[in-house]
Amino acid sequence: MFVSWVLVGLLAGWLAGFVMKDGGYGLIGDLVLGLVGSVVGGWIFRALNVSAGVGLFPTVFVAFVAAVIVLMAQLGT
Repeated sequence: MFVSWVLVGLLAGWLAGFVMKDGGYGLIGDLVLGLVGSVVGGWIFRALNVSAGVGLFPTVFVAFVAAVIVLMAQLGT
């Protein structure tokens, strides 16, 4: 379970960093961004009563979307 959290965090954080600034934020930065995205994404999708599905890819998608939202909020855009 822990390994899947790390994998989701790294993948989602790297994707969000790549989309938002044409590169990642480093190993630790991508991991933290992805894990924060996972938590925020879970909260947002649950509040909207939306299910992305079950498995690794839907989980990464939710974390990625929320990580982009977190980056946008941080950058003030």
